[in-house]
Amino acid sequence: MHRFRNRRLPAAGSLSIWQKVFLGIDENGRAVRVSLAERNLLIGGEPGAGKSVALNLLVAHAALSLDCRLILVDGKRVELGLWAGCAEAFVGPSITDAITTLKALQVEMDERYDMLLSIGHRKLTRLTGARVVLVVIDELAYFSATVGESRQQKEFVGLVRDLVARGRAAGIIVVAATQRPSSDIVPTSLRDLFGYRWAFRCSTHASSDVILGHGWANEGYTAASIDPAARGVGWLIAEGGIPRRLKSAFLTDVQVVDLAAHAAELRNGGDGE
Repeated sequence: MHRFRNRRLPAAGSLSIWQKVFLGIDENGRAVRVSLAERNLLIGGEPGAGKSVALNLLVAHAALSLDCRLILVDGKRVELGLWAGCAEAFVGPSITDAITTLKALQVEMDERYDMLLSIGHRKLTRLTGARVVLVVIDELAYFSATVGESRQQKEFVGLVRDLVARGRAAGIIVVAATQRPSSDIVPTSLRDLFGYRWAFRCSTHASSDVILGHGWANEGYTAASIDPAARGVGWLIAEGGIPRRLKSAFLTDVQVVDLAAHAAELRNGGDGE
């Protein structure tokens, strides 16, 4: 049985997953921050649009948060591989390993709900004591439509859908990214479960709507209108429910290596849960 324990005291140089995550600057020069501990996030966009940069911002904050456990699933290995030393589990281009990892999280999710029920809580909070589990998946299409057999792909999508649908209140949060924002990769039944959505440059209005939601392109909120040279620019639906155009912050590879090393050192200073 998964047990909740006392919270770890913050260490120097660390963050908290309950703090808002800095993403970038909007069109009016205002900082854009979102609360990630209680919302799932879907990211989409064509190659080179800024998706990987966005993922690294989120993983950096989570890695520096000792009240967060990291599960990284990366078919290419190189996008999230630099953070492997901070992760509880790192899954590369193996759909079998991905399914095994998600099944284990599904079991833990049910155990967490049993524990919440036993202590009279409906959801995990900062005061509950258990660490948030952040599951980051890049690239969603690789596991849902490219590698493995059809039954494995369906099983993978079903597990992701279950974690997104039921995991939030248990402190299991999913961030999923794809370079192929099409309806066969991100069906409406899955997309609509994500509380936050972030669309970078897409080739068509329809692809933009796959991420943001049907009808936003007709309202003028379309990632297809973003200049291909404007890397890191995208539309974000978060608090407020209206798309917000922003330019994401940027971490160089050197900065990622330095931050990952610092986060790993913080985490190796003691086992928090």
